Amino acid sequence: MAEITQRDGAWSFDGEAIRIVPGRDRGVPAVRQALGELTVPLVALAGVAYEPGRKSGRLRLRLRAGADPLLQATGGKLPDAADPYQLPVEPDRRDLAEYLVDEVRRALTLEQVPPGPCDRYVLPGPSVPISASAGDATVSFDGERVRLDWNWKTEESKKSGGPRTILLSDLEVVEWVPAAGLENGYLRFITARATATAAPKYDPHAVVLYGFKKDPLMALVAAAVMARMPHPGAPAKALPAQPSAPEPAPVDAPPTGGEESEVDHDVLLRRLRELGDLHQSGILTEEEFTTAKQAVLRRFSDA
Repeated sequence: MAEITQRDGAWSFDGEAIRIVPGRDRGVPAVRQALGELTVPLVALAGVAYEPGRKSGRLRLRLRAGADPLLQATGGKLPDAADPYQLPVEPDRRDLAEYLVDEVRRALTLEQVPPGPCDRYVLPGPSVPISASAGDATVSFDGERVRLDWNWKTEESKKSGGPRTILLSDLEVVEWVPAAGLENGYLRFITARATATAAPKYDPHAVVLYGFKKDPLMALVAAAVMARMPHPGAPAKALPAQPSAPEPAPVDAPPTGGEESEVDHDVLLRRLRELGDLHQSGILTEEEFTTAKQAVLRRFSDA
């Protein structure tokens, strides 16, 4: 067992996973305390390093792309102090840090963990229900729906619509961008039905972040939501076989005889509706839909 304990937290490695426990010191960022204990299995790791410094060193884990929903949500933009995969190390603990690094690297080599990206989340992400208050709103997520409740800092035009509830099944993209310089950050939930995107200040699906200490807590909400959405690296599901478009009936095709040759307008109308449904669901391409529709319309004109 390799382990090291510092003011900001403790790391230990048992040969299979690294256990990260945040410190209880008042200086430990709220986001790390809220995230709680983490267990990072070897399969999630791309590397580990000890970085010496003038006054103190730093342990740093490098995770495989797509292994952790928190890193997926933040895109490497978390402040160093809020990053759970970094640990400041005092000079007198350097030997322990380097020993932990050696043990983890040896295990990665023995287990032949691939360094490439993951096609699923290896870490589960923050647990739900989860709630955070920052910027101009409080955002909560219960595993099925996101709720945004506005506060006194919210722009009146956005607040006038009341609290906003967004179903997980309607979400396509979650964006977390920290404040930088004079530019505010934001947390935005983009749905499949969204046709336009307003500035976060006016967007009822977005929270404005002003650069305060609680901003990274919104990243935890973003990660909890993303952990329950389809993984961006997951293999694409095979599309169902597309039916071939019906052959268009010859314009001058003679009737086959009798009353049975008469075209039923109700049947043709139903066929048009069916073709429209197949096109909207993606089973028929635009070209196939156009060809089939023209064939039905020609039968209308022949009736």
